[in-house]
Amino acid sequence: MITDRIRAFLAGERPESPCLVLDREVVREKYLSYARALPNTKVYYAVKANPDPAVLQLLVELGSSFDAAAIAEIGAVIAAGGTPENISYGNTIKKECDIAHAFALGVRLFAVDAVEEVDKVVRAAPGAKVFCRILCDGDGAEWPLSRKCGCDVNMAIEVLEHAHCSGLVAFGVSFHVGSQQLNPEAWDPALHATAHIFRELGERGIDLKLVNLGGGFPARYLKNVPTAAIYGEAITRALQRHFGNRIPQTIIEPGRGLVGDAGVIKAEVVLVSRKSVEDPQRWVYLDLGKFGGLAETMNESIRYPICTARDGDETTPCVVAGPTCDSADVLYEKIPYNLPVSLAAGDEVMIEAAGAYTTTYSSAGFNGFPPLKSYIL
Repeated sequence: MITDRIRAFLAGERPESPCLVLDREVVREKYLSYARALPNTKVYYAVKANPDPAVLQLLVELGSSFDAAAIAEIGAVIAAGGTPENISYGNTIKKECDIAHAFALGVRLFAVDAVEEVDKVVRAAPGAKVFCRILCDGDGAEWPLSRKCGCDVNMAIEVLEHAHCSGLVAFGVSFHVGSQQLNPEAWDPALHATAHIFRELGERGIDLKLVNLGGGFPARYLKNVPTAAIYGEAITRALQRHFGNRIPQTIIEPGRGLVGDAGVIKAEVVLVSRKSVEDPQRWVYLDLGKFGGLAETMNESIRYPICTARDGDETTPCVVAGPTCDSADVLYEKIPYNLPVSLAAGDEVMIEAAGAYTTTYSSAGFNGFPPLKSYIL
């Protein structure tokens, strides 16, 4: 959303395009909405969504914990005032030296999804707590996360038993129902599988404590999305259905759901053209594309709202592309984007709900374009 604070900043400062402007007050509101929706669940912010120090400092002040994917993110949280005991090293693919580094810093909670990863934790972080990530199909998500991380239920049972027998604390189970998950009921089948793992390991004398409910909580792009309260109600029902009155500790890992709606990208039209005189299809090239921070337009999965000063004029379907020489740098072509016919080179456009997974996806200088600059209000 374009808040009044963002509008005032853009009007007063006129920052060079392209840039991200993020309003931390929106982040505050989103954090509190999820804390209210799931009052017995700890929030672990997914740092990868937007690791800006000002965002991390705000979340530390609000009492958030953190899900980190790499040592640099762990260091950023600690630099922002976070404590290692409130950090989960949630990446299931870690170098052994990085596990050791995190353990030396004081991190004690690690994600695994294979016996081989457990063995690395045994050597590098003896006595640490581990949770095993299980696979989810990601149905209902606009950015599914169904294959790379996680293992099936039967393997998870063996992984956690192996961790227990190797001297680690087999602490719990995690899953991710897919990023930008629009179905609040998506957590139910994952919790059904998780409860089975808890029961099976309980019969083997291993008492799991934690269910990591993952992320998936959405930003508002072109579709209305359920509120935090609706997600909270659905997750609570599912927990009660599958765990009865013995509900374990729970955590969530929102990233996009906290920072997505807080940011707006100011971009500029570089060129409007056609591929032939007869071609009715207009191409609109922006000064920002896949390699500058809009990587989630891959397969046109995330469709950002695009606003212009010419909104209200007649529109026509357009292909939207970035400025680089790479043919992959096309944002929307399978489903063209309706933009004003009057749109011309030099016009500013605002790409809304861009606070998550933009600056972190921006390349270091592909084709000579600098990384996406950000301003945090």
